[in-house]
Amino acid sequence: MAKAKKSKLKIVKAKKAKKPVAKKANGLPSPSKKPFGQAGLALDGVRILDFTHVQSGPTCTQLLAWFGADVIKIERPGIGDITRGQLVDVKGADSLYFTMLNHNKRSITIDSKHKKGKEILDRLIKECDVLVENFAPGALDRMGLTWEHIHKLNPRMIVASVKGFGPGPYEDCKVYENVAQCTGGSASTTGFRDGPPLVTGAQIGDSGTGLHLALGIVTALYQRSRTGRGQKVLCAMQDGVLNLARVKLRDQQRLKHGPLTEFSQYGEGIPFGDAVPRAGNDSGGGQPGRILKCKGAPQDPNAYIYFITQAPVWEPICDVIGEPTWKTDPEYATPKARLPKLNQIFSRIEQWTMTKTKFEAMEILNKYDIPCGPILSMKELAEDQSLRKTGTVVEVDHPKRGKYLSVGNPIKLSDSISKVKRSPLLGEHTDEILKDVLNYSAKEIADIKLSGAITAPEKKEKAA
Repeated sequence: MAKAKKSKLKIVKAKKAKKPVAKKANGLPSPSKKPFGQAGLALDGVRILDFTHVQSGPTCTQLLAWFGADVIKIERPGIGDITRGQLVDVKGADSLYFTMLNHNKRSITIDSKHKKGKEILDRLIKECDVLVENFAPGALDRMGLTWEHIHKLNPRMIVASVKGFGPGPYEDCKVYENVAQCTGGSASTTGFRDGPPLVTGAQIGDSGTGLHLALGIVTALYQRSRTGRGQKVLCAMQDGVLNLARVKLRDQQRLKHGPLTEFSQYGEGIPFGDAVPRAGNDSGGGQPGRILKCKGAPQDPNAYIYFITQAPVWEPICDVIGEPTWKTDPEYATPKARLPKLNQIFSRIEQWTMTKTKFEAMEILNKYDIPCGPILSMKELAEDQSLRKTGTVVEVDHPKRGKYLSVGNPIKLSDSISKVKRSPLLGEHTDEILKDVLNYSAKEIADIKLSGAITAPEKKEKAA
């Protein structure tokens, strides 16, 4: 009996030894058992050295901060990001221009020309994962922070840059928002045919390029998880605008094969030139669209609705506007037949929309899946409670300016719930970063302060 028991024990042990060990899928850890939204933010553990200013760079680093990255903003002592003092509306407080682009960041002041300041920057480079900058071409190199210097200090560092233009004849030119819109193809295709080129109110040059750069950084971080090394990431503002204006580049190529039939000028019998023209408010997606007046226009500058005469819902459109015969009339029944008559068709639709407010029209049209959208003013967006609930518009409390509205994270992740925190005061986290990130002692921090590496030079009193 004893032998039999012993034999069974051996069999049991053998079975346990053969039990397969759980493998990680694609090298990833096992799925978290924490509830969604409680497993930490997406970029927890990523540290960003933020050399950005004004809008394009700060847009990028703010987005990364919203996703949990520790963004350390480097600012000049006593001055800081120039937008702190631009378009000031509350005396003694940072401007909305600054606060709305620098949420969730920490600020440290450093004189990059000071010997001790350079030492601090070198130590920060060793402790960070990504350096982001949007200086003028060559500025980072002139600070001594060349790619070779950075990569030698930290081979894992990703250096991400916004520039106006990529390599080429204009790469040394300084670029701002509207310049980018003009050189990226947006302005030449915006506005009405008989008017001048127009820039758009959306910041597609600055903020648009910042969004592109954020994607480039996250992609480089993902690649680094395989290669172990950093790389350079470049986003040119001209490139970013052109990417957002790609349908116009599409139309430029279509133009070689005949007129652009969805443009209003086709129906008006006006010949096309050799470049894509400005198309007013025509839809760029192939489905004819137009901005139409609603009740209250033009006294109310935003009493308008965008209306698309999508082919699949043509019959409901005819019924709604009171033109049922257009459903079978060969002059209107097909998309091809309608193209030369777009002005007449939209004029008739506008007669109907002018009897309704933009919200009444939208409610009726949506019942029939007719594509439309009210022209919402900034006031209406600011007061929209649904946008508050989703965090698209947020209220932020600032110690010097009080409560203000800002945009929230436009990208929603179900397992990385981001919160908008106020922007930092100038140099607010200097001591904290020196102590907790760079491990300077209390005495060393005191010596650094005395050295002038992190403080603004004292202003000399004027002679009487």
